[in-house]
Amino acid sequence: MGWQRLQDRINSIEEEPEDMETRYSDKAALACMINSEISAVLAVMRRNVRWGSRYVAGDDQMEHSLIQSLKSLRKQIFTWQPQWQSVNPVLYLQPFLDVIRSDETGAPITGVALSSVYKILTLDVLDLNTVNIEDAMHLVVDSVTSCRFEVTDPTSEEVVLMKVLRVLLSCMKCKASVMISNQHVCTIVNTCFRIVHQSNMKSELLQRMARFTMHELVRCIFSHLPDIDHKQKSIIRGSSALQSEVAGLGPDGLNDKRENGNSNSESNDNVSGALASTIESVVQTEGKDAVSFDLHLMTEPYGIPCMVEIFHFLCSLLNVVEHPGLGPRGNTIAFDEDVPLFALGLITSAIELCGPAICNHPRLLSLIQDELFHNLMQFGLSMSPLILSMVCSIVLDLYHHLRSELKLQIEAFFSCVILRLAPSRFGSSYQQQEVAMEALVDFCRQKTFMVEMYANLDCDITCSNIFEELANLLSKSAFPVNSPLSTMHILALDGLIAIIQGMAERISNGSFDPEPSPVKLAEYTPFWKVQCENYNDPNYWVPFICKRKYIKRRLMIGADHFNRDPKKGLEFLQGTHLLPEKLDPQSVACFFRYTVGLDKNLVGDFLGNHDEFCVQVLNEFAGTFDFQDMNLDTALRLFLETFRLPGESQKIQRVLEAFSERYYEQTPHIFANKDACLLLSYSIIMLNTDQHNVQVKKKMTEEDFIRNNQLINGGSDFPREFLSELYHSICKNEIRTTPEQGPGFAEMNPSRWIDLMHKSRKSAPYIVSDYRAYLDHDMFAIMSGPTIAAISVVFDHAENEDVYQTCIDGFLAIAKISACHHLEDVLDDLVVSLCKFTTLLSPSSVEEPVLAFGDDTKARMATVTVFTIANRYGDFIRSGWRNILDCILRLHKLGLLPARVASDAADDSDMSSDPAQGKPLTNSLSSSHVQSSGTPRRSSGLMGRFSQLLSLDTEEPRSQPSEQQLAAHQRTLLTIQKCRIDSIFTESKFLLSDSLLQLARALIWAAGRPQKGNSSPEDEDTAVFCLELLIAITLNNRDRIELLWQGVYEHIVNIVQSTVMPCAIVEKAVFGLLRICQRLLPYKENIADELLRSLQLVLKLDACVADAYCEQITQEVSRLVKANATHIRSQLEWRTIASLLAIIARHPEASGAGFDALLNIMSEGAHLSPANYVICIDAARQFAESRVGQAERSIHAVDLMAGSLNCLVQWSQNSKEAMAEAEAVKSSHDIGEMWLRLVQGLRKVCLDQREEVRNRALQSLRTCLLGVDGILLPNGLWLQCFDMVIFTMLDDLIEISQGHSQKDYRNMEGTLVHALKLLVEMFLQLLQELSQLTAFCKLWLGILSRMEKYMIANVRGKKSDKLQELVPELLENTLLVMKAKGVLAQRSAIGGDSLWELTWLHVNNIVPSLQPKIFPDQELESN
Repeated sequence: MGWQRLQDRINSIEEEPEDMETRYSDKAALACMINSEISAVLAVMRRNVRWGSRYVAGDDQMEHSLIQSLKSLRKQIFTWQPQWQSVNPVLYLQPFLDVIRSDETGAPITGVALSSVYKILTLDVLDLNTVNIEDAMHLVVDSVTSCRFEVTDPTSEEVVLMKVLRVLLSCMKCKASVMISNQHVCTIVNTCFRIVHQSNMKSELLQRMARFTMHELVRCIFSHLPDIDHKQKSIIRGSSALQSEVAGLGPDGLNDKRENGNSNSESNDNVSGALASTIESVVQTEGKDAVSFDLHLMTEPYGIPCMVEIFHFLCSLLNVVEHPGLGPRGNTIAFDEDVPLFALGLITSAIELCGPAICNHPRLLSLIQDELFHNLMQFGLSMSPLILSMVCSIVLDLYHHLRSELKLQIEAFFSCVILRLAPSRFGSSYQQQEVAMEALVDFCRQKTFMVEMYANLDCDITCSNIFEELANLLSKSAFPVNSPLSTMHILALDGLIAIIQGMAERISNGSFDPEPSPVKLAEYTPFWKVQCENYNDPNYWVPFICKRKYIKRRLMIGADHFNRDPKKGLEFLQGTHLLPEKLDPQSVACFFRYTVGLDKNLVGDFLGNHDEFCVQVLNEFAGTFDFQDMNLDTALRLFLETFRLPGESQKIQRVLEAFSERYYEQTPHIFANKDACLLLSYSIIMLNTDQHNVQVKKKMTEEDFIRNNQLINGGSDFPREFLSELYHSICKNEIRTTPEQGPGFAEMNPSRWIDLMHKSRKSAPYIVSDYRAYLDHDMFAIMSGPTIAAISVVFDHAENEDVYQTCIDGFLAIAKISACHHLEDVLDDLVVSLCKFTTLLSPSSVEEPVLAFGDDTKARMATVTVFTIANRYGDFIRSGWRNILDCILRLHKLGLLPARVASDAADDSDMSSDPAQGKPLTNSLSSSHVQSSGTPRRSSGLMGRFSQLLSLDTEEPRSQPSEQQLAAHQRTLLTIQKCRIDSIFTESKFLLSDSLLQLARALIWAAGRPQKGNSSPEDEDTAVFCLELLIAITLNNRDRIELLWQGVYEHIVNIVQSTVMPCAIVEKAVFGLLRICQRLLPYKENIADELLRSLQLVLKLDACVADAYCEQITQEVSRLVKANATHIRSQLEWRTIASLLAIIARHPEASGAGFDALLNIMSEGAHLSPANYVICIDAARQFAESRVGQAERSIHAVDLMAGSLNCLVQWSQNSKEAMAEAEAVKSSHDIGEMWLRLVQGLRKVCLDQREEVRNRALQSLRTCLLGVDGILLPNGLWLQCFDMVIFTMLDDLIEISQGHSQKDYRNMEGTLVHALKLLVEMFLQLLQELSQLTAFCKLWLGILSRMEKYMIANVRGKKSDKLQELVPELLENTLLVMKAKGVLAQRSAIGGDSLWELTWLHVNNIVPSLQPKIFPDQELESN
C-alpha cells in the first residue's frame, strides 16, 4: 500500500516540467561540480593544523580516512561520465556525509561539507530515476541529523546549525523526498525542533532561521495530506509499538540526534543538558497515550503515520505548562509563552494545509477532536492575548474545515472560553475581552455560523443556547454604559451587523417561509428520542429543528414551573405532551437529565426520596449516563454534577447504589461485584469530605485510604496503584457535592472533557446549512429587540461617519428581515427608534432648525433611513406610521416638504409620464403653497425657506448668509430629495391592506380631534395637511375604498360637526368628500349609495359655513353630476344629489352652476331614469320656483319638466314591447305615478308670481295632460289628477287672485282664463272614459262648482269681464258635448244621484238661461 502511494506521488512529480536552467544534464559539468566541492572541503581541512600537518608531511599512511575518501572520490568521478545514471549516489555523497558525522572536524569543515550536500540536493542531481535513491536519501537524513563537530566559537556553531536546517529542508523539498520514510521524516522534524529550542540561547538570526525551517517542514509534510487517497488512510494498529528512537519522538531519540563533540565547552554542555531535560519533560506526557505504528509502516515512504506522529507531538507541546521540568532560569518553555505560540503556529499551518482532508483519516481527526481541542480549551483562558488570538484562529480554521466533526467541541469552546472572556463580569482583562470579541466577530462573519449554532446547539435539548448567548453578548457589549464609545463597542456592533446582514443576504436566496407554521405536539412522544430521517435534506431537518426547539422551549418553561412547584412543573409538561399522562420513571428521569435550568437541590431531593416511584426514577436517571472506559472518580464527578447530593445518609446511599449499579454494569472488569463499587464510591465521598472540609483538622493519608479499602473487592484488595491514583485525584480536585448553578459558565475540567468526548460519539449529526433562510425567522425574533437597542445606542453615542454608516446598514438590514419575515412589531420598534434620531420629533430650541438639521449628519442620515424604510417596507409598518407622520409634520411645519407630497390620484395617474419626475428636487418644491381661506401662512416649501434666507428685503436688515449656511441648506435640500416622501402616499396603492389602514388611522390620529371654537393656526395647518394626505391616499386606493371609507368619513363628519365658522379644515373636508365621490363613483358601484349618502353631510353644514362655500360646492356637485350621472343609479343616490341641487337653487351665486348640473341630467332625458325621475322633477320644480336669477331659468326649468314627458312615453312603449304582461302592468303603474308627480310639480309652478313663468307652467301642464297618448293611464289616475292637480290649481289660483295685489301677481285674470280653459278641455277630452266611472258625478259637480266660483270671482276687487264671458261659453260648450255623447240626459241616474237634476241645479246658479237653449224640447222639472 505504501509503495503504491509512493508510485502515485512519483508519477505526479514526473509530470512536472523540469527547469532546464538548474538541471545538470551535462555529466561532465556534474563531475566538475562535485570535484569543486571536494576541493572546497579539502581546502578548509588544510587550514586546520590537525589536518594540514598530516598533509604536509607527505606520509600517505598518516592521512586520515576522511581525506582519503575525498581523494578517492576525486579519482573516480570523471570515470563515471558514460554511466552516470547508474552510479549509486551513496558513492559521491558518502565522503561528504562522513565529514559531517565526524566528531573530529571543526565547525568550518562541517559547514562546507553541509554546503556541498545542499548544492547536490538543490541542483536536482538526485531524482527518482537515480539508482538506490531511497538509501541515499536516508543516508543523508541520518548523517545530517547526527552531525557532530568541534565548537570553536559560537558564530561558527550557529553557521553550522543553520546549514543543517537548510539541508534538512532541502531534503523535504527535493523531488526525491517522496522516498523518505515516515521514521526519517520524524527524525528531521525532531532535529529541527531541538535546534529551535537551542537557538533560544543564541542569536536572533538562528532563532528566526530555525523557526522558519520548522514551519516550512510542517507545511511541506502536511501539504501532501489532501493528495493521499482516503482509501489508503487505514493505519494498522499493531500491538508491538516502536521504540521511542524508532518513532523519532521519544526523549532518547531526541538526545541521540545531534551532539557536540567538544567536551571542553562547558556552556554548550549546559545548553545540551538543559535542552535534553526540557524535551524530556515535553514528551513525557506521551507515555501511556503515545501514538505508535507497526515497524513496516514507519519504514514506508512518508504519509499518514508520520503526520499523525508529528501532529501528536505538536499537540503535546501544549501540555508543557503542566510539566515544568526545570526551574525558572533554565526552563524557557515552561515559563514563557514562546513554545505555545510556536506550537500553535505550526498547528495552524498544518490545519490550513490539510483542510477537510483530515476527515478522511480517523487517527488524525481523533487527535484534533480530543487532545488538540482540550489543549486549546486550556490555552484559551491564557492571560496572553497572543496565545488567545492564536487559539481563536485555530478554532476558526477548524470550524471552517471540520465543523461537522466538532459539534460539541465548538460548543465547549464558546461556552468555556469566549463567553467567559468576552464579558467583563468574569474578571478577564481588557485585552482578553478584546481578543475574544475579535474572534467572535470573525465567526459571525462566516455566513452560516450563527445558523448552524442555532440549528445544532440551540435546538438540541442537551446543548447550550450558544446562538442566543452570543447574540445577547454582542448586544450587551455594544452598549456604552456610562462610558464613551470604545473599540469594544464597535467590535460588538460589527458582529451584530455581520449576523444581521447575513440574514438579509439569505433572504435573496429564497426558499424560506415568511411565517413558519407553529409546532404542536398532538400526542406524547419521548422527547429525547426525536430523530430526523435525513440530516442532509432541508425538507426533513428544518421541520425537525423547529420541533426540537419547540420541545426545548417547553422544557425550559416546565423547568421554571418545576423550580417553583415540582408537582405543577410535571403537570405542565404532561399538558404539553412532553410527559405521558401517566408518569413513568424513564420520562421523568430524562426530564431531569436533559433539561437545563432545573434547581439541582430539588432534583437531588426527588432522586433521594424513598418513594418507590422516585427510586425507579433514580435508577433510570443513572441509566442515562455512559461510564464506559471512564475512571471511577471521573464518573462520580459527572454523576454528582447533575444534582445536589442530599445530606441524609439514607438518601446518599440510595443515590450511590444507583450510581454503582450503572458503573459496574459498564465497567465490570475492575470490580468483583456491584457492592464493591458501592463501598469504594462511598469511601471516595468520605475521602472528599475529609480532604476538603476545613473543619477536619487531621486529614486522611494515602495509607489510611488504602487501609480503609482493604478486602472490599469481593474479599480481595484493589491494586494499590488504582487506589493511589484515586486518592491523589480526589486530593487534587474536589468532587463538588453542591454543583454550580445559576448564571455563568462552568470551567472545562478533565472529567467534563471526558464526558464531552463520550457524548460526541453519540451526538446527533452536525447539520450543515446552506445559504438559504430556513431558520432566520425564529433566530431574528430572538435577537431583534436587543439588536435594535444596541445599534441605536451606538448610533446615539457615535461621532464618526463610518460608524454612522455601519449603524444605518444594520438598520436597513433589520428592516429588510423584519419585512420579509412579516415581523411587523420589530419593524415598528425599529421605526420608533430611528425617528428619535431625526431630531424632528423633539421640540427645537434652536433659532434656525433648518440650518441645524443641515449641519447634523446623524439626523440627516436617520431621516433618509426612516423614509427609505417607509418606501421599501411600508407593507409591514403598523404603529410606526405615527412616528413617521410626526417626522413628516415637522418637516411640513419647517416648510421642507416637496409640494407634491399630498398629490392625489388624478395627479398620480400622470406621474409615470411626467417628464419632470426625474428632475432635481428644486423643480418639484414650491416656493409657496396655495393658501386655504382663513389660514394665512408664510411661504412654505424648501425653496420658500431658501429664498427667505437669500432675501435681503425684509423688515429687519440681515447680513448675507454665510457659505456654511448655504451649504447647510443645500445638504438639507439633498436630504429631503433622497427621502422621496411623496412616494409614500402616491405609491400607497401598492401597500398591503393592513399597512394602508394603519397609515390612514395614523393620519387621522396625527390630525387631532377637531374641537369647536378657535384652534391655533399651527394646529389647524396640521389638521389640513393630514386631511390632504388622507384624501390623497383615499383617492389613490379607489380599489380598496371599502377598507378606508368608514374611517375617512367619520373623520370628515367630526370636522363638519365641530365647525361653526368657515375655515380651511372644513373647506378641505367638504371638497375632499366631494372629490372622493366624484373620483370613485365610476369604479365603485357597490358603495355608490354609501358615497352619495355621505354628501348629505353637506346639508348639515352650519348655515354660515354653507353660505361661504356654496358656490364652490355647487361647482363640485355639478362636476360630479356631469362626470358620473350614468353611474348614479339608485333612488337613494339621486335623492342626495337632488337635495343638494334644491338647496343650491335658492343661492344667488350658486344656482347657475346647479341648474347646469340639472340641465345636464334632464336635457332630452339624457340621464333620466325611473330611479331618478321623480327626484329630478322635484329639483327642476325648485329651480322653476326659485326667484334667484332671471325668469328665463325658471321657464327653462319648466320646459325641462315638460320635456321629461317624452321619457315616460318611451319607457311605457319599451315596457310593452320587452316585458311580460305582469311586469308591464307594474311598470305602467309606476310610470303613471311618475306622470302624476310631474303634473303635480307643474301645478305648483303654475302658482308662481311671475306671469311668464305661470303661463309657461300652465302651457306645459296642458302639454303634459293632453300629450299622454303613448302612456296607458288608468281612469282612476285621471280622477286623482283632477282632484290633486287641476281642481287644486284652480282653487289656489282663485285664492291668489283674490288675496294678493296686482303688483305681486300681474295679469292673474289671464292665468285664470287659461286655467279654466284647461279644465274644460281636459274634461271634454276624457269625457267618454270618465263618464263610465262611478265617481263621474262627483267629478262633474266639482267642475261645475269651480265654474260657479270663477263666475262670481272678484279680480282686483271687481268682477272679471273676461271670466263673465268665458264661463257661460265654456259651460254651454261642455253641456252640448255631454248632450251629444249621451252623458247628460233626462232621468239619468249615473253615479247614484240624478245627474240631470244636480247638473241643472248648478247650471241655473251660473247661467239660468242655458237649459232651454240646450234642451229646447225638454220640460224642466222643479225641485
